[in-house]
Amino acid sequence: MSTYRDRTHRSSARATVLRTVATRERRSYLSAPRVPTVGIDIGGTKVMAGVVDADGTILEKVRTETPDKSKSPQVVEDTITELVLDLSDRHDVHAVGIGAAGWVDADRSRVLFAPHLSWRDEPLREALQARLAVPVMVDNDANTAAWGEWRFGAGRGEDHLVMITLGTGIGGAILEDGKVKRGKYGVAGEFGHMQVVPGGHRCPCGNRGCWEQYSSGNALVREARELAAADSPVAYSIIERVKGNIAEITGPLITELAREGDAMCVELLQDIGQWLGIGIANLAAALDPSCFVIGGGVSAADELLIDPAREAFRRHLTGRGYRPEARIAQAQLGPEAGMVGAADLARLVARRFRRANRRRLERYERYERAAANLRLAPRGRTVDR
Repeated sequence: MSTYRDRTHRSSARATVLRTVATRERRSYLSAPRVPTVGIDIGGTKVMAGVVDADGTILEKVRTETPDKSKSPQVVEDTITELVLDLSDRHDVHAVGIGAAGWVDADRSRVLFAPHLSWRDEPLREALQARLAVPVMVDNDANTAAWGEWRFGAGRGEDHLVMITLGTGIGGAILEDGKVKRGKYGVAGEFGHMQVVPGGHRCPCGNRGCWEQYSSGNALVREARELAAADSPVAYSIIERVKGNIAEITGPLITELAREGDAMCVELLQDIGQWLGIGIANLAAALDPSCFVIGGGVSAADELLIDPAREAFRRHLTGRGYRPEARIAQAQLGPEAGMVGAADLARLVARRFRRANRRRLERYERYERAAANLRLAPRGRTVDR
C-alpha cells in the first residue's frame, strides 16, 4: 500500500520534472537544431500531421479522420505511425511531436485521460518511439498550440498569454515568460471542463454543464441539429442544403452559411461567441493575462465568432472600466497551430537525441581506436596513445 512518504516523494519528483522541462523550453528553443520535424495534432475528429521547418513553415501536411473512439488505442497509434512513415518517405524527419487532446502527465510521456478518445493512462511516447525509431515528444494539444502561436503567430512578444482552442471541445493553455505552465501534475489549462451551468448538458468527461458544452464545435453542431430535427422554420436553409439528412450538418457548413448571411447560422455563432466571452472574462479574473489567443477549427468563423466574444468579455469583465483589458486575438496559424507547436517542441528533443547519438558515436570511435592499437602492438607491449 502506498504510504504518505511514497506519495510525497513522487509529488516532489514530478515537480522537479516540471521545473526542468520549463527551464529547458525557456532557454533552449533558440538554440535547437534547425532540422525538419513532424508535428501531429490529434483531435476528436481528425489527426493532422505535417513536416515543419525551424521557422514554423509547413513543408507538407496530411490528415485523416480520427478512428472511432470505441476502438482500442492501438488503432489511433497505427494511424499516427502511418502518417509519419508516409511523410518520412519524402522528408528527413529528426523527431516527432504529438499534441494530444487529453491530459498528459508531467514528464510528457503518458496520456492520462482523453475525453474524446479511448486513452486511459496510455504510454503513448514509448509506444510510438519504439515504432518510429526517432525521438517522440507528447504534450496536450492546447499547450502545443499556445507554443506555436507564441513562437510564430498571434502571441509573439507577449509574456503572459492564454490560449483557447475551440474544436470538438475546448482546450486551454497558459504561457508565462516563455514557458508553458503545466501545473503540479501536468494537467493545467483544462478550461473546457470548468462547470458554467450547474446541471447543464452532459459532457464526455462525465460532468454536466462544462464550458465546452456551450462554446465549441460540438455545441454549435448540436444546436443546429436540434433546430433542424424540430423542423424549425429558421432551419429551412440548412435542411435544404443537407437534403434533409440532419447528420450531415457540420461546423464548417454552419460557418459557410453564416458567411452567406443565413440568420440562424449567424445567431448560432453569436451564441457560441457570447459563451466564449463569458468564459474568457472568468479566466481574466483568475489569471490576468495580457493576451487571449483564440484558435482551433471553430475560430475559422473569424469575426462572426470573435466580435460577439469581445463584446461579452467587456460586458462581464470584473472591474470593467477600471483595469487594463487583455487583447483578444484570433490565432494566426489557424487550425495548424497545435501541429506547428508540437513540431517546434519536438526540435528540443531532436537536439538531445542528436547529442546522445554523437556521444554514442564518439564512444564507438574510441573503442575502435583502442582495438586497433591492441591489434598493431607487439606481443607484450601496447602502443602509446
